[in-house]
Amino acid sequence: MTIASGQDNGPPPPGYTDHKPNHLARLHKVEGQIRGITRMVGDDRYCIDVLTQISAATHALQEVALALLDDHMRHCVTNAARSDPPAGEEKLDELAVAIRRTLRLSR
Repeated sequence: MTIASGQDNGPPPPGYTDHKPNHLARLHKVEGQIRGITRMVGDDRYCIDVLTQISAATHALQEVALALLDDHMRHCVTNAARSDPPAGEEKLDELAVAIRRTLRLSR
């Protein structure tokens, strides 16, 4: 709740807000790649060709994940660390878990 207005402004925007159009464009591209892979399997395309496209889609998703991690670090973690050091520590712990999950080092 803001003191000046007496109104609750809700949660802060996500860290990726400034890059949302780029992330959505990449995700739409991946969505198209997945539809293409589905068609390839339906059309009985050569296994290696399908695997190549799966690899490309996987890489594209990893790029989105890395960009979101970067946004989270630069926005959410940095802001929390500046405004509330204990909250900043929590955000760093959260980030470490997210990185491990992204790299599939643990679940």
